[in-house]
Amino acid sequence: MFFKKKQIKTIDQAIEHIKKLEESINLFRIELNKEKEKNNLALRKMGLIRYNPFKDGGGDQSFSLALLEDYDNGFVLTSIYTKEGVRIFIKPVSKGESKYQLSEEELQAIKKAKEYYGKK
Repeated sequence: MFFKKKQIKTIDQAIEHIKKLEESINLFRIELNKEKEKNNLALRKMGLIRYNPFKDGGGDQSFSLALLEDYDNGFVLTSIYTKEGVRIFIKPVSKGESKYQLSEEELQAIKKAKEYYGKK
């Protein structure tokens, strides 16, 4: 919303113009706060841990991936690779913790996600 340049000739016109500007600024402030709150809910924190859950070869094909928003809510996704197939698990995370038992790798992924925030 842009204002057209308006000639102000009297103090009353100036006061009215300032009031309209203040109203607009307040509306922008409200909209900005709404956008900030939405942005806080975006999954912006990420932590990835790759590992080999078995000692008999294979490499680091398994992983745990934590995706969290600003309040440390989100989920951790784990994929376990074996010669027989792949198993995938997803567990909700609330305030950095889950009501489900977490593996050491899942805990590391959550910790890494919390540390990731703000880094480029």
